[in-house]
Amino acid sequence: MKLIWLGHSAFRIELGAAVILIDPFLSGNPKFTGDVAAASEGATHIVLTHGHDDHIGDAVDIAKATGAQIVANFEICMFLQGQGAADINPGNTGGAIAFDDFTLSFTQALHSSGTVLNGQSIYLGSPNGIVIKPKAGPSLYHMGDTDVFSDMALIAEIHQPKIGLVPVGDRFTMSGKTAALAVKRFFKFDAVVPCHYGTFGLLSPDPAEFVAAMAGESTKIMVPRIGEALAF
Repeated sequence: MKLIWLGHSAFRIELGAAVILIDPFLSGNPKFTGDVAAASEGATHIVLTHGHDDHIGDAVDIAKATGAQIVANFEICMFLQGQGAADINPGNTGGAIAFDDFTLSFTQALHSSGTVLNGQSIYLGSPNGIVIKPKAGPSLYHMGDTDVFSDMALIAEIHQPKIGLVPVGDRFTMSGKTAALAVKRFFKFDAVVPCHYGTFGLLSPDPAEFVAAMAGESTKIMVPRIGEALAF
């Protein structure tokens, strides 16, 4: 599995013949300086955790350019179909969707989800985390935007993820200190990649608080540069 952080909560995951983009907020992301077409080249699936603009991002444009299927909750899929997405695959919390190279499950997340269109607020379903289980390789849990919650223990028990993509930016998600508590209390990750920090001034500028709070733990903390590839 190859994992590339694209800034904020956006990731590119390559496994088998699948190229999965998670929350592809690229063209409006002040920290992403790469080329959207290059970052999304060969995409087969676009997975969205919730309906905020900084997570839906370029999903529709990328889907049109690559033919990638959009995988999200029912409300997001229906909304993006109305925006021109041709290939959608809706799911919801607790469910699993099987693909050729992996299985994807939606989990709970404590956040909100919606957008504004033509001055009207649009509800886009409950927010989610996602678990990706490759047919070969370690399972991965993208927490989405969330606070800590005790049912993370059940997510760990049911899915046993080995890689965690964890928001640490505070204000809209967990702080670094709270994210470290969640990781240490509920999970047995082999590796964790912090995300959702530094994009805007309202967020923590870096993951230093999280890294410091994880000191001494056996879990490997990986802080890649935007665009850097990690191999698992």
